Amino acid sequence: MIARAGSGWQTVLADLALILFMLTAATLSNAEERNAGEQSPAVPVMSLRGEPLAFYKVTPDGPPLKEWLAAQSPDERLQLTIVAQFRDGGQAEALRIAGALAAQSGGAANTARIIVEPGNAGIAATLAFDIPDYPLAQSEALARSLQDAERSPRSEED
Repeated sequence: MIARAGSGWQTVLADLALILFMLTAATLSNAEERNAGEQSPAVPVMSLRGEPLAFYKVTPDGPPLKEWLAAQSPDERLQLTIVAQFRDGGQAEALRIAGALAAQSGGAANTARIIVEPGNAGIAATLAFDIPDYPLAQSEALARSLQDAERSPRSEED
């Protein structure tokens, strides 16, 4: 019988891995028990960003935002998002311009989302279906009506 020399290290490594696993599992179990009574701090949630349906770029010869909004299809589910990008040291100015733009938007100013971030793109506005916490009752009714229409038998003339 031939004995293989040097194969013992694999068994030792497997034992150490198993010990490490058991220690980690025990530590996590104890941590969960200790934190069960404590409330965890609120985690900020990123707001939804849908695909824009309409895009407005602030230019010197462009129409005012209020006119642009009036030319769009009215829909209460649309969210106006104003994105103001600034270069070094221009954050306060970008915020001021974005606020003035929101004030120009008329009724949409109450729900306008303003984002101020570093960048070189200037100031723009978008309309998208991304209002947070919008009631889904209308959407569910629409989905049901579409499903019902699909289930109903179609005539040969359709």
